Amino acid sequence: MTPQLETRYVFTITVRIGEVTSAGEIGTGVRRIIPIIGGEVRGEVNGKVCAFGADFQIIRPNELIELEAKYAFETDDGAVVYVENKGLRFGPVELLQKLKRGEPVDPKLIYFRTVPKFETGAEKYRWLMQNLFVASAARHTDRVVIDVHQVL
Repeated sequence: MTPQLETRYVFTITVRIGEVTSAGEIGTGVRRIIPIIGGEVRGEVNGKVCAFGADFQIIRPNELIELEAKYAFETDDGAVVYVENKGLRFGPVELLQKLKRGEPVDPKLIYFRTVPKFETGAEKYRWLMQNLFVASAARHTDRVVIDVHQVL
């Protein structure tokens, strides 16, 4: 018998985002690039999101959005943690179109889940590299809020 999967909330990453750039239809969907311009990390790890990086998205014809964000945060005690966060966002087409226009949508109505991966040379935060994480996220007009859970 294998161990039962459980998760434990560890922290929230709030990523502030800039204006969307579109590379247009690439044959498999619309490529979008959304700059990451800052933010914060709060919970078992605390710090600030560095003002560089981006979320690279492909919006499929059915509005299924594949996301791949790459950025970093610096902890309050000076460690730098690189983040690579892949995921999916999906929901009713009319609500996803509202989000694209920057209009508010109740996050509970949109499926938005990610799998963040962390890298750091800081010994204190090595546990981030030695565990798997899953996250539930919400897109707002100027930010994305990501609740990160450790898979036990």
